[in-house]
Amino acid sequence: MSVPNQLSSLEPRSHVEARSPAPRWPDGHRSCVALAFDLDGPTGDAMLDGSIWRNPSYFTLGSYGPWRALGRLLDLLNERRVPATFFVPAWVVENWPKQCAAILDGGHEIAYHGYRHEAFWTLDRDAQRAVMARSAEVFERYLGVRPVGFRTPSGDWGPDTIGVLLEAGVRYSSSMRGDDRPYLLHAPGSAEPMVEIPGRWELDDYASLAYHRNPDFPASLDRIASYDTTFDNWRREFDGSHRDGLCLTTLFHPKVSGKPGRIALLEKLLDHMRGQGAKADADPGHGHGHGSVWFATCRDVAQWWLDHNVSTQARGVSA
Repeated sequence: MSVPNQLSSLEPRSHVEARSPAPRWPDGHRSCVALAFDLDGPTGDAMLDGSIWRNPSYFTLGSYGPWRALGRLLDLLNERRVPATFFVPAWVVENWPKQCAAILDGGHEIAYHGYRHEAFWTLDRDAQRAVMARSAEVFERYLGVRPVGFRTPSGDWGPDTIGVLLEAGVRYSSSMRGDDRPYLLHAPGSAEPMVEIPGRWELDDYASLAYHRNPDFPASLDRIASYDTTFDNWRREFDGSHRDGLCLTTLFHPKVSGKPGRIALLEKLLDHMRGQGAKADADPGHGHGHGSVWFATCRDVAQWWLDHNVSTQARGVSA
């Protein structure tokens, strides 16, 4: 079956590549975890259509993320010595600059996530360019950085998006679902590929834990799952990825999983992941890193993938 021209750049790889062995990660690590959080705050559809200004409850639900949950989450990451990537709408940076600066102070990466969480697939090329230009200006003015990563706020993008991102200096995306390893995206007219670090809905905390009655989002039946079941689901996804030597990234949200009771799920998950390294270290027959997990920011994963999967002439994605 042929692929429409506007989607051809999103093809992850050939059938031969799909059968290739698991990648070799740095220092002999068995698998990779790129822990990632979407710090959306109150941005999104309700802000874009203006209805959030008539709904204080929904606004405060979102603002809880940067205002309260983020600090708790950064403490956890510091205690476990795990780096993470935060995809942040620029509007959130404007309104909580000190909290966002704490992400960088903690040694983590901050990356693009639209200005007010726009659905990029609904925007034409000029509108997408405007969002990226405004976002870049905000990150530079408030944080002094120019991100090189992007996660589409809407879970999809249009035929112009990859070109707009490359023009804006973006060198990797974590938006698509085409594999459980990074892969390269090629844009017409661009010699340098973009790295895609695909996420998975199974590792989205909204699927299990989000609830709000008005607007009814996410719309479903039981919208808060058992915490034990949620942890078991996440653990099993990691175990499969680690067993096969793959790359796992998350779509977690501080306002959802950064609450006092739920953050214990993240603690257990990180301890379980890190426990793989302890098991490997206890086996004297294995070398350094064998069996353990490479925890890295999405930026570092993208750079490593470029270095090992394109020619030596490929430029880096460092900020």
